[in-house]
Amino acid sequence: MIESIQQHRGFTLVELVVTIVIIGILSSIGGMFISQPIEGYIDLERRTELVDQAEMALRRMQRDIRAALPNSVRISADGKRLELLHVVAGGRYRRGGVGDMIDFSVVDTGFDVLGGVEHFSEVALGDLVVIYNLSATGITANAYTGDNSTPVLTGSTANNLIISKQFPYASPLQRFFVVDTAITYRLRDGELTRHTGYAFNATQFDPGASAGDLVASQIVLSASQFAYDAGTSSRSGLVRMQLALEKESERITLLHQVHVDNAP
Repeated sequence: MIESIQQHRGFTLVELVVTIVIIGILSSIGGMFISQPIEGYIDLERRTELVDQAEMALRRMQRDIRAALPNSVRISADGKRLELLHVVAGGRYRRGGVGDMIDFSVVDTGFDVLGGVEHFSEVALGDLVVIYNLSATGITANAYTGDNSTPVLTGSTANNLIISKQFPYASPLQRFFVVDTAITYRLRDGELTRHTGYAFNATQFDPGASAGDLVASQIVLSASQFAYDAGTSSRSGLVRMQLALEKESERITLLHQVHVDNAP
């Protein structure tokens, strides 16, 4: 009887080594095709995060600048601080006709408002009525020094404001503004911060060690700055804001410009 013998054959060491090498080569080639899109996605996500943060910061500043008292924007010499007086309401005062008319020759105790104060619900006692603000420096017609501003007093209504002040100048357009606070934006230590609630001062406010409210982080200080062109009587002012943000060697720079209506 003849028995069939079945032989089982394995693989040699050479075949194993060759197989491992081939698999390694294929894995390396495949990794190149996969890693680059992943790295690109991570880079895009990082840039998007930086752009979003910078845009939100610039838009926050834009809202405050557009609500600034005419001729109240000022920039520090190094371009790292921007200050303004924030307007919450305004209107036109009565200068002639029947009613409580404002008198610029004496200390006046109140005046009627034509059509009522816009956004009167946002006006609080102690907010400042400002008339004909011409400058953010000097001692004349400058709300920072207080010669053309006075607090809103008890008894004020949307149609009649109670005050106690002799204003130095009348507004050609009979306009007044109500200011609630000063605002400063500062670039320092890799951050953009917002500061409010401090006393007005003839010299520009410096927050010093005050932390303020964080608006943006990861700021590249050397490539970020503020600039201001006050304009003329026939041309609006212009605030330029440049923010550069950097994360893991990825840097983005955004430049934003805001027109400022300085007609007092």
